[in-house]
Amino acid sequence: MMYQLTFDQENQKRIHAVEISFGPSGKPLSQPGRVLIGQGQLMKQSRRGPQPKAFFLFNDVLVYGSIILKGRWHKNQQIIRLEDIQLEDLEDGVKMKNQWLIRTPCKSFFVAAASYEEKQTWIEHMEDCRFRLLQSGNRRPGSTFAVTWIPDQAATICMRCYNKFTVTQRRHHCRKCGFVVCSSCSKKRAVVRHIHTTKRLRVCCMCHLSLLSIGETGLDEDGVEGSSEEEEAEEQEEDHETSEGMDSQMDSWSIYIYLKPEHVRPSRIQHLDLG
Repeated sequence: MMYQLTFDQENQKRIHAVEISFGPSGKPLSQPGRVLIGQGQLMKQSRRGPQPKAFFLFNDVLVYGSIILKGRWHKNQQIIRLEDIQLEDLEDGVKMKNQWLIRTPCKSFFVAAASYEEKQTWIEHMEDCRFRLLQSGNRRPGSTFAVTWIPDQAATICMRCYNKFTVTQRRHHCRKCGFVVCSSCSKKRAVVRHIHTTKRLRVCCMCHLSLLSIGETGLDEDGVEGSSEEEEAEEQEEDHETSEGMDSQMDSWSIYIYLKPEHVRPSRIQHLDLG
């Protein structure tokens, strides 16, 4: 009983620390029964190339955000329900080693760990938490997942009009097909049904036409981008994610493990002294 009380207190302190690291813009993370399983730094493939992100694995959600102030402060908080996640192991790429794909209803993206062992531990723990969550009977697995975005580096020209990208002709991603397109080919916005949001998102001209042909609702009436200031700011954040600390030593997963006894696997996990 004393051990459980001590663990619960320490767990709440850790969750609170994650909450305040995202500042006033972050969403509350403390919930009954929620446990911080582990945390660490992963490289996430973004529009500007691999970017270091802080990832926090809970027993029911995966939270990540951009790193600023050497990891003591984070921004752009993203929260993904574990039942909505699908993982796919990948071979090493040219620029990203020890990588795997995280599929979600809103976005599918590549991440990479500092070592193969760390990668396997992340995957093992994410799948283990998801399995336990679904076994409880209170959650149902996701059935639809967003397409995988084509990395910026893979496209030197717009994949719709074939014009070359330049400093002023910037890259954008269609939220429906994942293609890299120019601003002229992605002025349309629509509610993308497999993405769980009511916001109108950037789509390319081809996807906009296909949505029109099936009578999809949620399109801009005039077909012209009509986003709110909040949506525009969100896109700008994605385009200009910070790369501070990219060349620094990536933190080891084992340093940050916090586990309940039933989650412990001695062959992989380093015990944490809570005494």
